[in-house]
Amino acid sequence: MDLGTRTSGADLRGATVLVPLGALEQHGAHLPLHTDSEVARAVCDTVAERLTDRQVLVAATVAYGASGEHEDFPGTVSIGTEALVHLVVELVRSARRWSGPVVLVTGHGGNAEALDRAVAQLRRESHDVAWTSCAEPGWDAHAGRAETSLLLALDPGTVRMDAAAPGPVEPVSALLPRLRAGAWPRSRPAVCSATRGAPRPRRAKTSSSSSSTG
Repeated sequence: MDLGTRTSGADLRGATVLVPLGALEQHGAHLPLHTDSEVARAVCDTVAERLTDRQVLVAATVAYGASGEHEDFPGTVSIGTEALVHLVVELVRSARRWSGPVVLVTGHGGNAEALDRAVAQLRRESHDVAWTSCAEPGWDAHAGRAETSLLLALDPGTVRMDAAAPGPVEPVSALLPRLRAGAWPRSRPAVCSATRGAPRPRRAKTSSSSSSTG
């Protein structure tokens, strides 16, 4: 259930809270800037629907993340790792005054360092908190088949398949230094795998309230 639609009351005490985290960053010429937020929100909504043995609330999406490697691309807005650590720590401290466990669900891989640090600090303070990624083993890195397929399922009207183009298929570890050094051609959006041929799902098995990896 969407936390924002609830009213304050004792019935919220002890609820499990899922917090989707995304980013606002370039995803090639064919995917929207909010791709990671869309994916994280859809995952949280679906998990909340399936966990029927407890009260699960989905908090508002944290729509800005640590996207420094994409900052040279127009449209990207990054708050950086340090700010994200502080945001997550304060968010969880506040929620835990009334909630049960808090699970942070990120659709953006660049948020991992901040979440590692924030969760470590919060656990030292005895908070029941964990984080996880939306990515699955074997997925390509960024704006490729995986994310394109997900957006085609979640919000096909935002995907421009006519603008999709193949990108490099090297490991992320080899690509990130080029992005962070500003060595990526600005005329070429950073698509980190082939996207042509991404399957168009016949139907999307996600929550109708879904709105927002890479």
